[in-house]
Amino acid sequence: MKEVVLAKYGEMALKGLNKGTFEDVLFKQIKRRLRPLGAMTFSRAQSTVYIEPQDESIRIDDIIDRLQKVFGIATLCRAVTCEKDFDDIRTRAVDYLRETLEDVETFKVEAKRADKTFPMKSPEICRELGGTLCEAFPHLRVDVHEPDVTVMVDIRDTNAYVYAGKLRGAGGLPLGTGGKALLLLSGGIDSPVAGYMMAKRGVLVNAIHFVSPPYTSDRALLKVEELAQKMTAYCGDIKFYCVPFTEIQEQLRRRCPEEYFTILMRRVMMLIAQQIAAQDEDQALITGESIGQVASQTMQAMVCTDAVCRMPVFRPCVALDKTEIIEIARRIDTFDISIQPYEDCCTVFTPRHPKIRPQLELIEAAQEKAELGEMIARAVEGTTCKTFHVEL
Repeated sequence: MKEVVLAKYGEMALKGLNKGTFEDVLFKQIKRRLRPLGAMTFSRAQSTVYIEPQDESIRIDDIIDRLQKVFGIATLCRAVTCEKDFDDIRTRAVDYLRETLEDVETFKVEAKRADKTFPMKSPEICRELGGTLCEAFPHLRVDVHEPDVTVMVDIRDTNAYVYAGKLRGAGGLPLGTGGKALLLLSGGIDSPVAGYMMAKRGVLVNAIHFVSPPYTSDRALLKVEELAQKMTAYCGDIKFYCVPFTEIQEQLRRRCPEEYFTILMRRVMMLIAQQIAAQDEDQALITGESIGQVASQTMQAMVCTDAVCRMPVFRPCVALDKTEIIEIARRIDTFDISIQPYEDCCTVFTPRHPKIRPQLELIEAAQEKAELGEMIARAVEGTTCKTFHVEL
């Protein structure tokens, strides 16, 4: 019995004249993710990629596990390959679906007949196969409105496929079809989620992190690097930039009003991130900010931060509450890393009473007084870079 995986597109199927470009990118990414598992054949038709292992040692579960992290795939189905003959379809369906149908009470059959030369029309296929399954599994009854299981028959040009149920894919758009952006990656819960959400829209994500030794530890940096590595499962290879930030933070503490410290720090981070992004040809910045979550994330504070930016700043978490962000963090397996007790530079010199409704002209005056130009240049020059690769 030959088992295959069907990877079905989501919104990509609606891309009109550009659909082929999106399909080509997704097709290459599917092949790359599955290459380490062994030899397989790939084909595509009608918004579906068909993956057939050529080695019996390749587990279908391993294929699905890898493909569930590939953006652009809406659903995944395990299916059995049949001859384009109804007797073969009937026989294989009973054997293949036995374990699934023995544990449910209701079902229905749906058929897609892409090959119009097949002698039976879709309603006839549904009726005849439904009768066969009722005979083979007497406890079953048909429910066309809310069945426990939907059995699908897919008639293609060369083969027919039978399957039941679908697994959720990563959704979104294939990586690389939405441009490239630089994520300000802290050690917290929110920023990895923000990177994941932008990658889901097809954006290639690189990351920048700021360190302030001796106020931040080596373990804090390793924690963030671990987050970056974990994100590659969804985001692909990530360039990771590490910026020395101690001198700037000490200067801000000496020269600026305490209540402005966090906003000024964020503005300087944006200035440095933009320079790194320009060198890497990134088109935007990404942050994990959510309105009202902390004092530096009020709308007024965000306006003051964005005033130094010459490129777009995307905040995909901006309207999510903490519970929603944590739910996504758990799903992408970054939550347990993020809650490790190693603090990043955003917690250094935190003001007792931060300004939550800052005025831009006062913030700009305080930044000018701090005389940070040469320090910013040194921080950019001292930035290091490494690349985290997808673990294939």
